[in-house]
Amino acid sequence: MIKVLKGTKDILPQEVDGWHLLEKNALDIFIRYGYKEIRTPIIEVTELFSRGVGDTTDIVNKEMYTFEKSDRSITLRPENTAGVVRSFIENGMARQSAPVKLWYKGPMFRYERPQAGRQRQFHQVGVEMFGIKEPTADAEAILLAVNYLKSLGLNDLEVEINSLGCPKCREEYKKRIKEVLKPEFDNLCEDCQTRYEKNPLRLLDCKVETCQNIFSKSEIQEVIKSDFLCEECAEHYKNLKKYLEKLNIKYVENKLLVRGLDYYNRTVFEIKSNNLGSQNAVCGGGRYDSLVKQLGGEDTPAIGWAMGMERLYSLMQTVEPEKLDGYIVSNSSAEAFMLAEELRNQGLTVEFDLQSKKFTKQLEKASKVADYAIILGEDEIKAGKVSVKNLSTSEQTTIDRCDVKKIIRS
Repeated sequence: MIKVLKGTKDILPQEVDGWHLLEKNALDIFIRYGYKEIRTPIIEVTELFSRGVGDTTDIVNKEMYTFEKSDRSITLRPENTAGVVRSFIENGMARQSAPVKLWYKGPMFRYERPQAGRQRQFHQVGVEMFGIKEPTADAEAILLAVNYLKSLGLNDLEVEINSLGCPKCREEYKKRIKEVLKPEFDNLCEDCQTRYEKNPLRLLDCKVETCQNIFSKSEIQEVIKSDFLCEECAEHYKNLKKYLEKLNIKYVENKLLVRGLDYYNRTVFEIKSNNLGSQNAVCGGGRYDSLVKQLGGEDTPAIGWAMGMERLYSLMQTVEPEKLDGYIVSNSSAEAFMLAEELRNQGLTVEFDLQSKKFTKQLEKASKVADYAIILGEDEIKAGKVSVKNLSTSEQTTIDRCDVKKIIRS
């Protein structure tokens, strides 16, 4: 027997209604905020991610699915911000009036150890906003994420924020981080030793216990928690917090929050759910003001976030499968077939028995899958009528065939 690949999963019919709710709420809520859906290819040139996501990240170094085709290096997308930025540049969206607001949903691919809520093929829903440098964009992005999560019934949330500053003020901070960690260099994990030279801020994102213990030392914590932001970045961060307070969004500041991708600057944030274990982040994002220019476009401020849909699905209450409007019960397959098509053409969801089972078996099936049983016996066929039975109240009435929709949708 051929089985599904490790780290991938079938989304079965009994689960799909929950996925539809994730997608429907995204469409409904994002539209209110002025976002338009974009659909980018799941394959891109590898350079897009090595330049955009960063060659010091685990994603680029360890987790990408990359292959050669016609002398081109192709990669299955491990995330979608880089692809959306590529499309923004390639399709001249910078000419549109700011802000340009885009949202997406779809599969991503990373080669990593499968675990609860994390797979090798997984799905994300996310948003990207281009053209606004003010902290109003940061506040709206966080508000949008919180409201989307609340629409799914997720209220036990914690918002964590931090500011990574701009390249100018961050350089001094990186220097201080390296100085204070230099005596501990040999005790850092192999990845952190590499990051020490290439991107010292990424050290703070390490989840290895020995590194976490090093970072918790008082002299290192003093540097981590020091105020390194320039005047402009400090003002931006102060105003973001002011907006969040005005919007009644409770937050905590986390100086260790740097996110796992190289393109972030200034605001970074995560939203966590206390109903998950150690891997409790359901949303992550931040500002990436240099990425558009880095990938060949004009200098354009931007901010965005993404959520893993498998994790969202695991936190949602069970969504009951939607029932059919009606199930036709009849001993005449031909008449049932014709009536089913009449009702489907009127917009009703209808099935009938394709196997000509006994009347009682058909009624039993109707009670499980539909709101109404539409009974089409010999008497009803002769009279051009049907009997409609409400399966929740057991009320039954005989009506003209043309009135079935009125009864079911009343």
